[in-house]
Amino acid sequence: MPTLTSATARVEVSTHGAELTSFVHLATGRDYIWPADPAQWARHAPLLFPIVGKLPNDSYLYEGQLYKLPQHGFARDQEFQLIRHEAGSLTFQLMASESSRAVFPFEFDLRVHYELRDTLLTVEWRVRNPAAAPHELLFSIGAHPAFRCPLRPEAGEQFSEYAFHFDHPVALRRQLLRGGLRTGETAPVATQPALLPLSYDLFADDALVFSHFDFTRLTLQKADKTGPFVRMQFDGFPYLGLWTKGPGAGFVCIEPWQGVASLAGPAQELRDKEGILTVVPGQTFVARYSIEIG
Repeated sequence: MPTLTSATARVEVSTHGAELTSFVHLATGRDYIWPADPAQWARHAPLLFPIVGKLPNDSYLYEGQLYKLPQHGFARDQEFQLIRHEAGSLTFQLMASESSRAVFPFEFDLRVHYELRDTLLTVEWRVRNPAAAPHELLFSIGAHPAFRCPLRPEAGEQFSEYAFHFDHPVALRRQLLRGGLRTGETAPVATQPALLPLSYDLFADDALVFSHFDFTRLTLQKADKTGPFVRMQFDGFPYLGLWTKGPGAGFVCIEPWQGVASLAGPAQELRDKEGILTVVPGQTFVARYSIEIG
């Protein structure tokens, strides 16, 4: 499996889905990434493309024709090509194929770039439209990394001892979901000053989905700020999801998104779906986020 190593950390990324599968702190030997235990959730950090979230009846329209796409799209289950492996970086590529065009009638060149510096991993997406004019590329893209929580279960730590820490006090409202689709309604999320304590009850009604939030950095750590941490930076991302599988799950996901689930209702034209990005022929969309462990 393609591997990156710095003086302080080691990262492994699978060609299947260009998925981050391991992020180890070398001083402790601790792996911060969820090991994809199939008894709970059999993924590590899937890439969401060419949609984020769910579509009504897994369906959308493009120029009046009906197409089917599963939740979060197909990239996470595709084999990527490793096109560059340098001392501190990996680059993977996925391009449109006959099978992708059957469910997503667009040309695309998707590249996922990982760069490791000490204990900081930067992930960059580049989505180019290689089609000839006037064929636009319509898509969404998102991250779904799952981190072990608690980070030290061997020490008797519990999920409820952890929290999401913000850089400043926040007032959060979540997008309500029903069957994975947005209802169009929102509800407040109870926070303490600059702190969202974790509990499984917090996720009883599915993921916490936020838009119009005023922070770009989030830290997962014990509520008293002791012990190991994971910190994510996601400048320029309009949506964020937080999720865990349910009671007893040993992980939590921090998911910066360039896109969001559809509203409940009939299938709609893809270009009218909230969060859809448009790239004209010859142009490239670029976004990046980072994960720091410590």
